[in-house]
Amino acid sequence: MTELRSKWIGDRAFYRRMLAVMLPVLIQNVITNFVSLLDNIMVGQVGTEAMSGVAIVNQLLFVFNLCIFGGLSGPGIFTAQFFGRGDDDGVRHTVRLKWYIALAAVALFGAALALFGEPLISLFLHEGEADIDLAATLSFGQSYLWVMLAGLLPFAVMQVYGSTLRECGETLLPMKAGVAAILINLTLNYVLIFGKLGFPALGVVGAAIATVIARVAECAIVVIWAHCHADRHRYIRGLYRSPNVPTKLLKRVAFKGVPLLLNEVLWSAGMTLLNQCYSVRGVEVVSAVNISSTIWNLFFCALFATGTTIAIMIGQRLGAGELEAAIDEDRKLIAFAVTLSAVTAALMAIFAPLIPNLYNTEPEVKALATRFLWICAVLMPFNALTNSCYFTLRSGGKTAITFLFDSGFIWAVCAPTALALVHGTKLPILWVFAVVQSLELIKVAIGLTLLRRRSWVNNLVENLY
Repeated sequence: MTELRSKWIGDRAFYRRMLAVMLPVLIQNVITNFVSLLDNIMVGQVGTEAMSGVAIVNQLLFVFNLCIFGGLSGPGIFTAQFFGRGDDDGVRHTVRLKWYIALAAVALFGAALALFGEPLISLFLHEGEADIDLAATLSFGQSYLWVMLAGLLPFAVMQVYGSTLRECGETLLPMKAGVAAILINLTLNYVLIFGKLGFPALGVVGAAIATVIARVAECAIVVIWAHCHADRHRYIRGLYRSPNVPTKLLKRVAFKGVPLLLNEVLWSAGMTLLNQCYSVRGVEVVSAVNISSTIWNLFFCALFATGTTIAIMIGQRLGAGELEAAIDEDRKLIAFAVTLSAVTAALMAIFAPLIPNLYNTEPEVKALATRFLWICAVLMPFNALTNSCYFTLRSGGKTAITFLFDSGFIWAVCAPTALALVHGTKLPILWVFAVVQSLELIKVAIGLTLLRRRSWVNNLVENLY
């Protein structure tokens, strides 16, 4: 019994280190997603059409957000390992790479959304059983999108700095900046959506303006703080004296990072395709998916925080050459993640019937959202396990495998299944959703097999320049 406990459960020092990394990430994400829920509810008060239009645009922006996340994750693997090794020059090189990736993503997605926003939104608009105005939904979506384009650059810059700070052990500052941005966003949402304090009621445009202002504020806080604390984060000094990145490092990061970038782009595009498949059964399904995904994201914060913790802690262990310690800590972190997710799933199942009632939408939309959430709650511990496997493999540089494990699975298994069920059968949307979500069980078996092989136990930063 003692041996079993020591294998799966860490000591107090281990959990103190884990919580020091995890809690700031968790708090920031809980607050962010809670305010996102409130934001969603506020927009929902304008009407189902407004909520659906905003939800569709946010689904498109979700692809951009994950492109930034995936693009920066490649250099981020090396950032964590360089920091664990005490190599400030290595961190500087990876930050420069992050800049190039972020600016390219902003230019590419900004142009694509500006030129093709209307046809992309229209892909999600289909008649259903509920009486919803498709033209009004499109108009709301277009208005929201044009304002949100202004927030792409500050979001990308914030991710360059925020991800680097977290990978180098500074998790509190991004959390504080995130909380400040959230408060700004929430306040301005109330003022601009509903026309309070003498401002006009701008509806979805007001929600977009509030989000952009909050992103600019968050970016400014993080950037200014980082440069004012260069004595603590030495890699900031000389960061912009040269734009160069060593060729050997560039090739290694490209080899490891390109699969991550492609993974996030294709995974988010795959998720967007799944939601588009669901939308074929009516705009009311778009609204129900929007409500359930917003609530799911709030409860998923625990899983995201544990995944980020795995990436940082295991990455630093591997970079320091402590390979056995990395294996031991990873096993304990995964056990903690699955246990935490079981508790979180129970809470989500309890609150699932209550939260949709806060929305000003049709009863069938609320009922459908509740049932979607119950399905997600049942599968959450399995999501926690596959999420932990993903971040473990990524921390050791097995990015080609994570590409196949994540986006490859979406496109090879989930998307064809959803397309076949939606277009080839008359199966109710609830059963379609349940079948597609249950495919996660296949990923569990694949993920555990990959972890047991230990091919992810690698030090990636030796002799790079």
